[in-house]
Amino acid sequence: MFSRLFSLTGMPMTFEPLFPTRRAALAGLAGLAGTALLARPGLATAAERALKPGQFIWQPELQKRGATSIIVSIGAQMMHVHRRGVRIGVSTVSTGKTGHDTPTGVFTILQKNKDHVSNIYEGAEMPFMQRLTWTGIALHAGNLPGYPASHGCVRMPLDFAELLFGATRLGTPVVVASAFSEPEPVSSPNFVGEFYSAKALAGLRRAERSYLSDDPEDRPVTSVLVSRQDSRAIVLQNGDIVAEGPVEIAEPDRPFPSNVFVLSGAGSDEEGLRWEAIGYSEGSDAQVSVPDSLTLDRIKAPADLAAAIAKRVAPGMLFVVTDDPLATDTRSASDFVVMTAEGEEE
Repeated sequence: MFSRLFSLTGMPMTFEPLFPTRRAALAGLAGLAGTALLARPGLATAAERALKPGQFIWQPELQKRGATSIIVSIGAQMMHVHRRGVRIGVSTVSTGKTGHDTPTGVFTILQKNKDHVSNIYEGAEMPFMQRLTWTGIALHAGNLPGYPASHGCVRMPLDFAELLFGATRLGTPVVVASAFSEPEPVSSPNFVGEFYSAKALAGLRRAERSYLSDDPEDRPVTSVLVSRQDSRAIVLQNGDIVAEGPVEIAEPDRPFPSNVFVLSGAGSDEEGLRWEAIGYSEGSDAQVSVPDSLTLDRIKAPADLAAAIAKRVAPGMLFVVTDDPLATDTRSASDFVVMTAEGEEE
């Protein structure tokens, strides 16, 4: 196996890998105006710290199949891309400047257009645009000066924007917050009150093999969002609400840690479901929450809602808990808002 690195001319330069296993493979692509970086997956944090504005790392060979999820850290001006719980990409970004702050929250990709021109800022080109709101917030290629400089969108390097465009589809979840922790593996046999026994896990393993053998476009992207304030959950599939209802939350007066869970798949019979957990902070001064698998044990859905979630459990499912209310409107940038596909383009 060889990893490919691309030069200024676009011609591939082939390098023999330094490590024999996929987990220790070289980065597939990295670039800053033609400047290449190499990174080992195990040293992703160090490689990320070395990135300069306009640089990125792209390692799709680490997880070739499964649903994609995107995390944007406003504080670090970085984007992390995960596929089936495995980080496959990291890029520098530029988010909204003061007065045009990028809203924080859970979004889904509503529209894709590789040749989009802004309707709000007339004539402004937005290559490889992926819309997050109907009021002008999107991911797209643009200038990266090394600090927040956009009118609210998340700008990316052009080459990275093209690669990301090919890795997502409508409904792909995008989480935007002030800061994030490193992904941490957690496992639990309990999920929204459903106990995943050995029998249930065996079925999930069979479904998992089928899931990963199909074209990813044939599989829906599912996100489950739970609000402690509302004591309510919504289930999004490809950006649309497909189920919702009240949930019971143990110790309802105790805040949730701000966590995002990305389902990796079935663990051992004792582990139950295996997740990659990421802590995030919603405000610039807030501390990043420590990922906590006990959060999964606090939530119980009624039988019909639990069943609707259970039949959609698949690698790459996103599970988000928040203390804030679930909402479909865009609020101020200090609020953490859950967006759905409702609305019309402006």
